[in-house]
Amino acid sequence: MEKDKLKKLIDVAAGREKADVLIKNCKVINVFSGKIQDGEIAIVGDMIAGIGAPGDYDAHEVVDAEGKYASPGFIDSHIHIESSYVSPEEIGRLLVPHGGTTIIADPHEIVNVCGFTGLRYMIEAAKNTKLDIRYMLPSCVPATPFEHAGAVIDAEKMKEVIDSDEILGLGEFMNFPGVISAADEVLDKIVLAQEHGKIIDGHCPSVEGLGLNAYAAARIKGDHECSTLEEMNDRLDRGLYVLLRQGSACHNLRSLIPGVTSENSRRLLLCSDDRQPKTMIEEGHLDNHLRIMGEYNLDPVMCIRMATLNAAECFGLDDLGAIAPGYRANIVLMDDLESFRVAKVWIDGELCAEDGEYLPEFKKTDITPVRSSVHLKDFSEGKLKMHLSSDKVHVIQIMPGGVVTAKVVENVKVGEDGDFVRDPDVDIVKVAVVERHQETGNVALGLLKGYGIKSGAVGLSIAHDSHNLVVVGVDDGEIAAAVRALKEMEGGMVLIKDGQVIESMPLPIAGLMSDQSGEWISDKLTALHEKAYHELGVNEDVEPIMTLCFMSLAVIPEIKLTDMGLFDIMKFDFIPLEAN
Repeated sequence: MEKDKLKKLIDVAAGREKADVLIKNCKVINVFSGKIQDGEIAIVGDMIAGIGAPGDYDAHEVVDAEGKYASPGFIDSHIHIESSYVSPEEIGRLLVPHGGTTIIADPHEIVNVCGFTGLRYMIEAAKNTKLDIRYMLPSCVPATPFEHAGAVIDAEKMKEVIDSDEILGLGEFMNFPGVISAADEVLDKIVLAQEHGKIIDGHCPSVEGLGLNAYAAARIKGDHECSTLEEMNDRLDRGLYVLLRQGSACHNLRSLIPGVTSENSRRLLLCSDDRQPKTMIEEGHLDNHLRIMGEYNLDPVMCIRMATLNAAECFGLDDLGAIAPGYRANIVLMDDLESFRVAKVWIDGELCAEDGEYLPEFKKTDITPVRSSVHLKDFSEGKLKMHLSSDKVHVIQIMPGGVVTAKVVENVKVGEDGDFVRDPDVDIVKVAVVERHQETGNVALGLLKGYGIKSGAVGLSIAHDSHNLVVVGVDDGEIAAAVRALKEMEGGMVLIKDGQVIESMPLPIAGLMSDQSGEWISDKLTALHEKAYHELGVNEDVEPIMTLCFMSLAVIPEIKLTDMGLFDIMKFDFIPLEAN
């Protein structure tokens, strides 16, 4: 801090000078002591000068909080902006009115597609929102060596940006087998981060015992993939933070709340991971996490601490997470501690939201560098033909309610040419992953059970983590039509029926994000869902878009399809379509 700024901060704190803003008549939530104190908050510039009793401070601008509760700004400890389908500017407009003042964002998706060009776009776009976006450097590009991505970011490449002030740390280390086995290229990345004083975020689903010891030994900070109390407690016992996740795809918060205690709560954070506009508009952000925890009669100050101070301490943000002298003036004013309805939000001392409305001027960044991201080589309908040597096959079975899939063996009809023949009375259809980055010409084929589609095709340019095209359809012609439509619209989501597009949502930003508003995206997603269910016959117990988004994620059990083939996560190897 510059000397003149520090002097003014101290003078205001001591009452010798007027504050810029004084929030009076509020109930200040003290996340250090656990107390709720009647008082007022003095702000100078972007900092909190002091908290005091009525009359302690004078100010140029006085805001009467009318008895509302003042909380530190909420910090989402792990989120992928790209998975909301909106730009960084737009996610700021959506989250700030719900009390979100800081997010720890992993731009893993766009870097997998566009490399550091995508990272630079995200950093520039973040400058056009008041939301404090802290970026992690993606650690796994590609996420595994079992698919083709748009870039390869190894330790040597990381050196180009690791020292940047724009980079908070190393993003979720999804290659947990590489960490546990002490793979050389993985150790290079971990050592690089440690040498530059950067924290490392984690991702280790289903890891236990000595494997978890090995993962924790790398001094990885935490894990957001816990779905059971046993997993949560195992990680807490080993010194990891646990991020309680409540997003649009994964809902682990309610499952983990019974394990929250006053003793372990200081190692618990709140996160979204993936959060779609519809969820943000209808349910909110971390304010919704707090409402859910309130249903279980947890101490509200303890819960708010998970959304604020705990996250700040975990990620080394030592001027955030509390309302106290010398801390950043990120303040959320709430009506009560039951509904957690947000009335006003200050970020860096500026009033940025009031009664659900984002107040700052809204600007957007040029998206030209991250357009035109669908690059196909020699794609044709003929590449969708299977060449089966047996009618006994491995099938990907959808498990409703999450992103986990099961590996099952089924008998299917096979034509004389060895191709799969769909039986309309059996819920098994063809799924294709088409490589879109390196022009390899790869088209991988699998069979999917439980999706329920009865006509047409559904196609996306979103397929975590490398984001190749993924398409499910009732026949090769419908699948091919979806691939062609995705190429033409520069990526997005498309529904095909009788070879024609019946609904679509273009995603021109790297084939991952729209340049439209969250409300527009929400309406489009609703239309896509309704037509997928009612016109294509997709199983209404299945989320038709998100389910396909995770169909290539080769770090989530049990079986997935990448552009290189059918991948068994439990064996961590490719397997043939044939089961014998």
